[in-house]
Amino acid sequence: MTEIPQHGNRWLDTLERLGNRLPEPVSLFAIALLLVMLLSQVGAWLNWSAVAPDGETMRVQGLLSAEGSWWLLRHMVENFVLFPPLGIVLVAMFGIGLAERSGLLSALLERGLRSAPQRLLTPAVLFLGICSSLTVDAGYVVLPPLAAALYYMAGRPPLVGLAAAFAGVSAGYSANIMLTALDPLLAGLTQSAARIIAPDWQVAVTANWFFAAVSTVLLTLVGWWLTARYVEPRQRIETASEAPSVKDADSNDDNQARGLRAAGLTLLVMLVVLFLLILVPNAPLHGDGEQFARWIEVMVPILFMLFLGAGLAYGIAAGTVRHDRDVAEMLSDTVRGLAPYIVLAFVAAQFIEAFRYSQLGLLLAIHGGEMLAALAAPAPVLVTGFISLVILANLLMGSASAKYALLAPVFVPMLMQAGLSPELTQAAYRVGDSVSNVITPLNPYWVIILAFAQRWQRDAGIGTLLALMLPYAIGFGVFWSLLLAIWAATGLPLGPGGGISYP
Repeated sequence: MTEIPQHGNRWLDTLERLGNRLPEPVSLFAIALLLVMLLSQVGAWLNWSAVAPDGETMRVQGLLSAEGSWWLLRHMVENFVLFPPLGIVLVAMFGIGLAERSGLLSALLERGLRSAPQRLLTPAVLFLGICSSLTVDAGYVVLPPLAAALYYMAGRPPLVGLAAAFAGVSAGYSANIMLTALDPLLAGLTQSAARIIAPDWQVAVTANWFFAAVSTVLLTLVGWWLTARYVEPRQRIETASEAPSVKDADSNDDNQARGLRAAGLTLLVMLVVLFLLILVPNAPLHGDGEQFARWIEVMVPILFMLFLGAGLAYGIAAGTVRHDRDVAEMLSDTVRGLAPYIVLAFVAAQFIEAFRYSQLGLLLAIHGGEMLAALAAPAPVLVTGFISLVILANLLMGSASAKYALLAPVFVPMLMQAGLSPELTQAAYRVGDSVSNVITPLNPYWVIILAFAQRWQRDAGIGTLLALMLPYAIGFGVFWSLLLAIWAATGLPLGPGGGISYP
């Protein structure tokens, strides 16, 4: 197969080489855990502390003390079992794995490639990735592996598809053409913070809708350019270390067509039933759940059943599934393929939870906010500084809601006094919180993408993934911030009920 010459930027090549000289990801997370334990204990001895916006004094909690060591041992199993992406990945990949190994995905990708323009593949992947935030976190485990397989079958480097999908899903998480579960979450925190100085202030759920929709288009175009200019030229087309497998019985066109018809009919019936379960009053998926709409909260099980049902229908009709033993074997193969991720998830979960318990990230974010507030700079500089602070905080704290709950009570009132609306501060937070998601190992889904990358390139390490994703983090950060600055200068509303200035 023809190779794409590697004439990418030297600084990215250097970053990849240096990053891949680091220990194996599992070892690196273990070393990071030990460093957090040591640093937290030093901080506890020196009484490192900071005052949170609600007046509570936050102190570093040592992990080498009797109480800290007990906490780590007591929660070791819980940290792993409750690691947010673990269950999501396993459940979703059961369905995707069966659909892949029955031959459904390869058949769909092959048929799709016959009609889809190659030059629009990257923007389509990016756009779908950005819009996948409608399904909360399901996009992380569905789109990247599918995009990698699609690029591979198109004769293009699979890691490019993986990177483009991850950039859309993660770096573009706060953008969307539709309102998502993130909008009411952020609006509630913004409103609470704004009422510190304006007791009657209301923040509409739609306050950032226009900005988020335009951002979707901008990030798709920027991501397309970054992929063509920086990402794809550095990659070569090569045989995957573990290409998606297909269990073929008789892979002629007739069997494939019969299987696709059966899968399509099955999927259509399942979607009709799904819509009825969502729309009919008193049905299981109708109404609100604990945080969001019920159907959103169970999106991963829904995807599991859709992939499973369509994969079974295809396999039975095409002859790749002849016995229940075939199904069990395909699911077992899926789990075997996930073994490296499961090992990595165990160590990463301990590190992330230990860092959270130590409160080192909280203290760094609080002190950084105090330094920014002390600058007393002009409003545009404050907004830019706030975005930079959020980017830095995102490298230290993974949860979007936890960071904003900490930062909003400080910066929303402060920027209101500088004449900026709470809705504008919220938009700035969305930018900073998204763009660095793709380069921080504290993003729990980062280890998933690394495991997916190693499936296609066995020697892929942290440096490989950082070099892949850094252009997106920088490019999205620059152009998205510039869009917000231009928007604020024009005075156009960020969305229905989302003004720019505070009187």
